[in-house]
Amino acid sequence: MMSCLPRSVIDRSEDRFPCRRVHKYAALTACLLLAQLLLTDRVQAQQATAADADKQTIQMLVRRIDQLEARVAQLESGKPPAAVPSEPAPAPTGAPAAAEPESAPAEHTEPERMDMTKTLLRIRGFGDVTFHGDSRRGDTTSFTLGQLDLFVTSDISEKFKFLSEIVFEAGRDNAFGVDLERYLLQYSPNDYFNVSVGRYHTAIGYYNTAYHHSTWLQTATGRPFLFQFEDGGGILPVHNVGISATGLIPSGRLGLHYVAELGNGRASSSPKAEPVQNAVDENNGKSFNLALFVRPTAIQGLQAGFSVYHDGLKPTDLPEISETIFAAHAVIVHPNFEWLNEALLIHHAPDGTSRAFDTPGFYTQFSKRFGAYRPYFRYQYVNASDAEPVFPEVGLRHGPSVGLRFDPSESVALKLQYDYTALRHQPATNGLGFQLGFTF
Repeated sequence: MMSCLPRSVIDRSEDRFPCRRVHKYAALTACLLLAQLLLTDRVQAQQATAADADKQTIQMLVRRIDQLEARVAQLESGKPPAAVPSEPAPAPTGAPAAAEPESAPAEHTEPERMDMTKTLLRIRGFGDVTFHGDSRRGDTTSFTLGQLDLFVTSDISEKFKFLSEIVFEAGRDNAFGVDLERYLLQYSPNDYFNVSVGRYHTAIGYYNTAYHHSTWLQTATGRPFLFQFEDGGGILPVHNVGISATGLIPSGRLGLHYVAELGNGRASSSPKAEPVQNAVDENNGKSFNLALFVRPTAIQGLQAGFSVYHDGLKPTDLPEISETIFAAHAVIVHPNFEWLNEALLIHHAPDGTSRAFDTPGFYTQFSKRFGAYRPYFRYQYVNASDAEPVFPEVGLRHGPSVGLRFDPSESVALKLQYDYTALRHQPATNGLGFQLGFTF
């Protein structure tokens, strides 16, 4: 039929019937549209497959980051890190994703209420080396390693904090020992009430809570004799184990503060006993200390106050002794100037006798900074009875100390100090010390 007709006849028939030409073009257009739709669907399918693969890769990376963060948190908390499971490789583009295996429950997980990523453990170190000598019979000049003090703190939460001082120290036998000098959990809800539980520095006077176990923090090479540590011949209960509360008393520009402490007190049964009762109190009685001090805003750097400490001591083969310590202080401390003044009275009253023993003592210290140099002067005085039942070896001692501190950097201090000490029933002594103190 039409295929047997001449070409000219076909062309003339299309001219006479234009609708056939329209149908031909419409069919062609429909084919093109169908091809485009098929191509578009295939491209979109490929894009969707690629997007799914990218989404799987992102999810894998997020899980990997979560695992690494958990491992870092475990390392910071000091716990052995759990093994981080390896992440499966992402499936190739266009391939179906493999079913993800169910994860086994983690062992030794922290409670959900504890977010370890919010705690921060900080360690600050202090140390010193001293070369010294004096005129006392039997003493030798020596290089001495001072206390290596690791000051450790951690913010457990917004209101709870942890604080400790771990000290490595050599004794007279040249052997090193480790002392946990402070060990406190602190709760601070506001400026008016802050409570600490553990081992603390007793708030007797000013020096004991202003300067802890670092000579670098202090102007002089050592502490005043009144505030010497117990294991170094000190006569005060410098450390205590118990509970301490402190805070601000609403007083306007006066800046009135309080301190209230309750603890085991110091050991007295034997001179060889550990002076700080860390685990067991030798009696049922507890020591207490009450202190008040002001920091008026009108005089920058001024602090003045007093404290009263009381405890019951039970030395072996002696009657029980009532111990009361009265202390008062007035200090002015600026970065370039300091003036420290403290006075104490230690009252011991043995039961069953009318005799009491009073040991007065004081010190004054003055220093002025000139650039990197700070000359200083200290005079101290202690007068204990020869029959004093708690520390009979102290007696009378007094004298001046003169020194110069040089800070070649913000973390290193060099000190040169001369001491003269007059003693009862003994010749006066002269001492000279050169100390290198540092922090890290």
